[in-house]
Amino acid sequence: MKIAVGILALLSAVLFSTPAYAAVPELDMTNTTIGFFALGIFILAYILVMGEEKLHMRKSKPVLVAAGVIWILIGWVYTQQGMQDSAEHAFRQTLLEFSELMLFLLVAMTYINALEERRLFDGLRSWLIRKGFSYRSLFWITGVLSFVISPIADNLTTALLMCAVVMKVAEGDKKFIGICCVNIVVAANAGGAFSPFGDITTLMVWQAGMVAAQEFLALMVPALVNFLIPATIMSFFIENRKPEALSESVELKRGAFRITALFLLTIATAVACHTLLNLPPVLGMMMGLGYLQFFGYFLRMTLPGSLARKKAMAERVGDQKRLERLGSVVPFDVFSRVSRAEWDTLLFFYGVVMCVGGLGFLGYLGLMSDFLYSEWNPTYANVVLGMASAVIDNIPVMFAVLTMQPEMSHGQWLLITLTAGTGGSLLSVGSAAGVALMGQARGYYTFMTHLKWAPAIFLGYIASIFVHLWLNAHTFDLYGIV
Repeated sequence: MKIAVGILALLSAVLFSTPAYAAVPELDMTNTTIGFFALGIFILAYILVMGEEKLHMRKSKPVLVAAGVIWILIGWVYTQQGMQDSAEHAFRQTLLEFSELMLFLLVAMTYINALEERRLFDGLRSWLIRKGFSYRSLFWITGVLSFVISPIADNLTTALLMCAVVMKVAEGDKKFIGICCVNIVVAANAGGAFSPFGDITTLMVWQAGMVAAQEFLALMVPALVNFLIPATIMSFFIENRKPEALSESVELKRGAFRITALFLLTIATAVACHTLLNLPPVLGMMMGLGYLQFFGYFLRMTLPGSLARKKAMAERVGDQKRLERLGSVVPFDVFSRVSRAEWDTLLFFYGVVMCVGGLGFLGYLGLMSDFLYSEWNPTYANVVLGMASAVIDNIPVMFAVLTMQPEMSHGQWLLITLTAGTGGSLLSVGSAAGVALMGQARGYYTFMTHLKWAPAIFLGYIASIFVHLWLNAHTFDLYGIV
């Protein structure tokens, strides 16, 4: 199984503390042939991504090509105008932000793959089955845990941890894994919406000073409604049966819990680098990779002595199966865990970030945001932008809004935080959690699997907006709720 990121990775979203889309275009190409062609290339690439299940083509391929075409077009136009330095600066700025994200995710993936190799998820699966939980109970357990953990961790890594558990518990059950992944994505995105650390967009709003850290709690009840409505609907379509019992006991490999502790220490280091020193969190994550390498060295150096003790114990009790397992033990290798990272997901992120960064540099993001807030009521604009984030991605949508700084009440800033954070749940490609789960649960969770439940998710999305408008009416001015 390809295990990606997971387990309480606090603030992976903070990598975008300086958004990649900050580059300001010097040429407005929104009404040019080049601009229309670039936009068409992006739309075509996304259509191919959406057809991944039918085409059997990895989702990274079309966006990688699209990103290259878009930036080549930008470079060609700016070179003709003698402004190639501007295009180069914009590209490097976007690439730098992606590089921080990639390194952060790569370390997290390495830790999770290490925990997988140490059989931690096998042990958790065994424990859940021994407890006798039914599929319906597991559906709710993983969903609730995703909602509760994501405000502390971020929605991406929380979703991937829960997905890893589901794939272990219901191994091979395509229907159950698919619907659980949909529920996990919705729950993680909803949970991340009422915390400054739960999502990239909430962090951006917090750092811009639009909403104070404690004020995000006003979105807790609307976010809960956003999760519960589609989860309740989906739960009726789950067979109330139990997973097959394990035929063998699961023995964790040496160091499983210590690697978990090192992962938490790594996240704490990343958080401290950002909050105390104002340094990029990726510094702490890469330092954490060093923690794991040192521990891997310790495991290799102490392996002969550990094996000798365990073999002696197994021989005393006559445990032949354990002796066979001990005979096949290989030393822990950090770099073998790095090689098992979900590279298709990382490359897809590169393609999306570079494509959207290019479209932003062409002027399309600013054009869309300006039109919505100039011509529409802020409430309608914020609701539509939330739905648009399911296709465009919530990061550039939120950045475009923050860049414009439209005249909005405090309640409207909370509303765009809610809609941008949860609107991505409408499609599997609308949020980092959904994209990553398509890689982790390939063949089980796809674009079409998620799309089938879009009406139920949309009901939760609309209901959460009305709950926010009702509960937090005092945060809106007279014209902000029309």
